[in-house]
Amino acid sequence: MSEQKGVDAVDRALQILDCFSAATPELTLAEIAKATGLYKSTILRLAASLEKFGHVVRDEGGLFRLGPTTWRLGSTYRQSFDLSEILRPELKLLSKATGETASYYIREGNARVCLYRSEPQRSIRHSITEGVSMPLEHGASGKILRAYSKNEQEVAPEILEAGYAVSLGERDPEVAAVSVPICALDGRLLGALAVSGLITRFSEDRLPELTAALRETQQRLSDKISS
Repeated sequence: MSEQKGVDAVDRALQILDCFSAATPELTLAEIAKATGLYKSTILRLAASLEKFGHVVRDEGGLFRLGPTTWRLGSTYRQSFDLSEILRPELKLLSKATGETASYYIREGNARVCLYRSEPQRSIRHSITEGVSMPLEHGASGKILRAYSKNEQEVAPEILEAGYAVSLGERDPEVAAVSVPICALDGRLLGALAVSGLITRFSEDRLPELTAALRETQQRLSDKISS
């Protein structure tokens, strides 16, 4: 009985943490209660424990936001892939070559997470927050992560044959993207490399140019990963 209550308490605490996102970095007690369906008294008890361990902080105005522990855990999570020093320079070069946002995604269950990204120096661009989680069902990188994942390769044989995926306004009607897989030396999927931007800049005539730039970066990354 006590073990089950302990699990329930953890679930509720994680529900609170899941309320925060790039769009909602700060939340009131009422907003958390509405999002989770939990009583305010329950939220306050759980928040006290979360605050004790640095997962949330509450300012003088009563607003909750994520605490420093979540930043430390997120940094540790990204470092565990040991690709940052290789990927960041390549994403910067890819973004400069295409004039679009370059990003690197990994699969987490039924979601894709943007680990790293580099945005171009242009006023109108597709902006992505590192660490943001999005569904696999939509977007070029989601298609790649599904198509090249073990036991799911029958999902999109045409993507496996082409070696890249395109999305035009699937997740956001104003955004388009092209993506290619990044694999380890043994063929194991590591992640998906993508360029994204306004759909008006991703014309059919320009897709070969974007795909070629992605393939060049893909080859350089493969050489560095296998060396």
